[in-house]
Amino acid sequence: MKEGNSRLYDAFGELLYVLAMADGKVQEEELAELKSLLLAHSWGKEIVWSFNYESNKDGNVEDVYQKVFHACVAIGPNPEYALMLEVLEKVAESSLGVVEEERKVIERFKADLLREFGK
Repeated sequence: MKEGNSRLYDAFGELLYVLAMADGKVQEEELAELKSLLLAHSWGKEIVWSFNYESNKDGNVEDVYQKVFHACVAIGPNPEYALMLEVLEKVAESSLGVVEEERKVIERFKADLLREFGK
């Protein structure tokens, strides 16, 4: 695996933490869906590890989001972003549907990517 992809997958795990914490706490359904969606993929264990690391640190959600976005900017445009947005949607839907706070995280990430790479 290339170094850039490794950092990208770490950022994805961190972004999933931001999403899961958007409503104040990680729901069991979100965690189960995240593992179900990702562990079948070759890079899934790395993303889940990154999610768990941030979850155990109980980091400030805004700080984690900024770290994710800066990593994405450094990595540059990548086709994996589309897949990640799909995973974000599915994880958000897993616990009583997508709540407003989760929708804001997803829409913010989309808008930030478009603003940065749609130039």
